[in-house]
Amino acid sequence: MSFRKEHKYRLTQSDQKLLKASLLSEGMSMLYPSRSVNSCYFDTSELNLFHESEEGILPRKKIRIRWYDNEKKLTKEIKISSIEGRFKSTNRFYDENFTSRFDSVIRDQHYGLLTPSLLVSYQREYYFLKNLRITFDSNIIYRDIRKLSRRVFIDPEGVMEIKAAAHVSDDYIQQVISYPTIRFSKYSRGILSFEKLL
Repeated sequence: MSFRKEHKYRLTQSDQKLLKASLLSEGMSMLYPSRSVNSCYFDTSELNLFHESEEGILPRKKIRIRWYDNEKKLTKEIKISSIEGRFKSTNRFYDENFTSRFDSVIRDQHYGLLTPSLLVSYQREYYFLKNLRITFDSNIIYRDIRKLSRRVFIDPEGVMEIKAAAHVSDDYIQQVISYPTIRFSKYSRGILSFEKLL
């Protein structure tokens, strides 16, 4: 089980452009072509996973099915936050019926029956700078799939995320990216937007 660090930076569209230009001038290079990311999050009927995330309870989980662009290759991801750090397990599978993922149910040993609660779609750019993997997410769209109305919320902000091995010091990350970190959970922001709390 390998743990990793994640640092997130909430950015306006203009701040994202300025910061990206600054990091490119310092040697940041593109790692992969940009692509559309889609994540279907699962939760209990009482949104237990959402509430545990908001309250900062450890350990806690996020469970989602992710796919890129319009691919039928899907990945079930379980992200666990614990006292030791964060880690993610993945399980890839193929879905011939593109819409069936919204009718799926997942049984979790701790939470029981989970159903689709939120669809998040966004554009992701991948970069690399001084042994740090950097991603920029923009055009974030949330779709409430708990209700037939399928309400939609477009996030006016984006996020830059640093992913690093657990042994990389926070001081080193701060030296490379001297920008204030902040919590930015797409799942929480999506649910809060539909509860009119964002």
